[in-house]
Amino acid sequence: MKTNNNEIPYLYQAVENLIEMTPPKVARILDKALSGDEITVDEGEQLFGVDSPSLLALMATADELRRRVNGDTVTYVVNRNINFTNVCIKHCGFCAFSRDHREEEGYLLPLNEIIRRAQEAWDLGATEICVQAGLPPKMEGSLYIDLTREIKKAIPQMHIHGFSPEEILYGSIRSKSSISEYLLGLKEAGIGSLPGTSAEILIQDVRDKISPGRISVEQWKEVILSAHKIGIPTTSTIMFGHVETYRDRAIHLQVIRDVQKVHYGITEFVPLSFVHNEAPMWQQNLVEGIQPGATGMEVIKMHAVSRIMLNNYIDNIQCSWVKEGPKLAQILLSAGCNDVGGTLINESISTSAGAQYGQLVPPSELRYWIRNMGRVPARRSTLYVLEKVYEEEPAKLELLDIAASDPLRFGSYEELIKLEPFRYDGQRAPSLVGPTLPELLEIDNRTKGSKVV
Repeated sequence: MKTNNNEIPYLYQAVENLIEMTPPKVARILDKALSGDEITVDEGEQLFGVDSPSLLALMATADELRRRVNGDTVTYVVNRNINFTNVCIKHCGFCAFSRDHREEEGYLLPLNEIIRRAQEAWDLGATEICVQAGLPPKMEGSLYIDLTREIKKAIPQMHIHGFSPEEILYGSIRSKSSISEYLLGLKEAGIGSLPGTSAEILIQDVRDKISPGRISVEQWKEVILSAHKIGIPTTSTIMFGHVETYRDRAIHLQVIRDVQKVHYGITEFVPLSFVHNEAPMWQQNLVEGIQPGATGMEVIKMHAVSRIMLNNYIDNIQCSWVKEGPKLAQILLSAGCNDVGGTLINESISTSAGAQYGQLVPPSELRYWIRNMGRVPARRSTLYVLEKVYEEEPAKLELLDIAASDPLRFGSYEELIKLEPFRYDGQRAPSLVGPTLPELLEIDNRTKGSKVV
């Protein structure tokens, strides 16, 4: 077996002891991973199928690979999600966020409210806004480019992590331009990176079951590779725990790995377990064999196998506190993960599907989770540049921690979809000026004292 200069002998020996207690086939794969060799789809499928006696060896192997790459530092980003509309022409079976343009709960934030949210996030210490939304009908083709330009004009230093491959494809279609041309327009406007969402599961026949008409596997790859080619980095994801098989998961990881081999533009991989509670395909039993999300063991295996199969190609594996909650997220830090994501501030998409863990976790709480696992917390940029390593907890609370103490300040998706002034009314783009949330709150406080959104 190859050795690694970063190995700590007693830790490495503990991993080897666990591997020796696993079945020979599994042990050979884990030894191969520790040697730094690439794991095949067949081998990945076997790892997804391990039972509980082999789970600790799988976790330990992933954790050892994590330690070699990332050490004991666990990162997070201070960011805000801005989902500026929930109106969408698509009807994906897993999505409880979107609304048809004729529904009363459809909303579209005016431009000045979008910028207000971005400015508020910056003032509270955020360095990133994540801008994603539905696909409104007859949308102005330049919408995403225009939004990017206006946000950068208002807050030049803010990193805009925006627009999924599905949105890029839609923008290019609406503007009658190629994907590459549209991405060049976004880059010129100031986009910082793209979220690698709308990946779901990169197996076409499975996509056709859970989201017919959604961006295809080949189109998703075209957007990501085109972005990398012109210097726009992306993230990458998987949604699992619905109808996919272990082999499907392993193939998905191979697709991500093959994309990364071309340009090395992917900054992180984020497994996202299917939140079934409010998903149409679960509630209405639209897909045969649909599962109620992943079990805890499946979540652990997904993150561990991701670290193992993506080793040498993607350094950062993120666990989603929104999907898994803080307790399981902590465990995932011992299963190959080195990042706990962002503060989010306004998380609407998973919350609307039934995720139970809130819309905001302040920085001090993220650091508490990390320290509780014996790791060192660090704030990072979107592109994983370390901004501050917290060897010790600050004596004073940071601004976002203070703001988070007011449960009404940032509000909820449930209240947002009921606000008449933000109602979608067939607009092709956000109006330039409209009411802002503080203005609505002031009016509301003078009348019936409703919650802020």
